[in-house]
Amino acid sequence: MTVAAKLLRIGCAALALALAPVPGRAQSDAVDLRASAVHINRTPRQSWPGYGIYLGNGLILTAAHVVGEFAQTKPHVVIAGQDLPAELVKEGSLDSVDLTLLSVDKTKLPVSVQMRRTPLCAHPPYAGEKVTVAIPERTAPSRILPRQAIPADLRGRFGTAIADVATTGNSGSGVFDAGELCLLGIISRKISVGQQPFKIGAPARVIDIAKYFVPVAQIKAFIPQNASF
Repeated sequence: MTVAAKLLRIGCAALALALAPVPGRAQSDAVDLRASAVHINRTPRQSWPGYGIYLGNGLILTAAHVVGEFAQTKPHVVIAGQDLPAELVKEGSLDSVDLTLLSVDKTKLPVSVQMRRTPLCAHPPYAGEKVTVAIPERTAPSRILPRQAIPADLRGRFGTAIADVATTGNSGSGVFDAGELCLLGIISRKISVGQQPFKIGAPARVIDIAKYFVPVAQIKAFIPQNASF
């Protein structure tokens, strides 16, 4: 079987629930990470779920393509049962840095959420690192893939990726260090390869092999210095 094509696909849905392997702290950590995850809806609402991460102080970080062009989509953030209109802090794009920073009126949030802060990891992601991917409904375990697992022509731009494509949250989901619970990145898109089967005339198959995430170093560079949280 030979690789016939390589492509990237934007992920727009999250799948199966990952169960915490042990009770106690693991379950508490999962609940805590889920509380940091939010839904982001365009106006009119898109057919697929959009995700983001609440950083604190009313700030929400997501993938730029989840929001789209802010002036056109007029997004809302659903957090702690509140559906709040969002303001734009900084807008990226799918073709450059796939991040957008939004804000909501923090005074309309429950006190427990107002006090919440999501720390950014001090260390860069490394191959084999255990991570947890969070969306509001669930968390899922995964691991950082080595750069060699990414097709060579994509490594330069999409070198930070996780495995477990089918079970982890997609666009805008947060990738957290499983031990420190700090934010390592924001899921941006799927990495897929097209493979030609042995049988002549049979159609090529597209196989998802990884999910690229915008790494914490780019997140720190993207967030304005005056956007404190």
